[in-house]
Amino acid sequence: MNTLEATEQLAAIESYTAQKLADDQTGHGLDHIHRVVTNAKMLLAEEPSASYLLTLSAAYLHDVIDDKLVANVADAQADVERLLTSLEFTADQVQTIMLIINNMSFSKSLTDDQQPLPLEGQIVQDADRLDAIGAIGITRAIYYGGHHSEKIYDPKIAPRQNMTKAEYRNLDNETIINHFYEKLLKLPDQMNTPVAKRIAKNRQKTMTTFLEDFKAEWNGLK
Repeated sequence: MNTLEATEQLAAIESYTAQKLADDQTGHGLDHIHRVVTNAKMLLAEEPSASYLLTLSAAYLHDVIDDKLVANVADAQADVERLLTSLEFTADQVQTIMLIINNMSFSKSLTDDQQPLPLEGQIVQDADRLDAIGAIGITRAIYYGGHHSEKIYDPKIAPRQNMTKAEYRNLDNETIINHFYEKLLKLPDQMNTPVAKRIAKNRQKTMTTFLEDFKAEWNGLK
């Protein structure tokens, strides 16, 4: 039986994540994590059957094993498992959290081995994807693309379709604007929860307006 309180467990997980992502310069730092956690809490209010502890634990940890952010995914996964075990999470709880953070990403959906998410995972996935769209999403896309020296836009380069994960990760033929068509504009239709679907519709409008204005200005029409 756990002797640690959930608040203590979550505080320790937040501290761990803050340490792991302290030097992030890709838009996946602690500010992003805190927005995802805030989004998850909002969605949890409408999904009372979901575990608060498992949902927020996964929300805090979802980027610390991301293969675009860490050099060795297996080592990062093992480290997270050790952390959770030391914080008195049960084996089943550890398994659930690891399943969520290993299967919630957009890139994972481009593989053949993505596993279905429990409700807690669906909430965290929605919370994370909400932070990838709208005004914040626009800013993060530009920030991430700049970090990787991507072209802003090239009308001769068409958005890629039906990509594998490896193709999606290859930034050689990527532009920041194309990323909206390759991923971000697809996310609203992939939301799981009713609240996230509603919020995503408004954020979708923000992105489409931005793209229309961007292309008009690019072409000297506005």
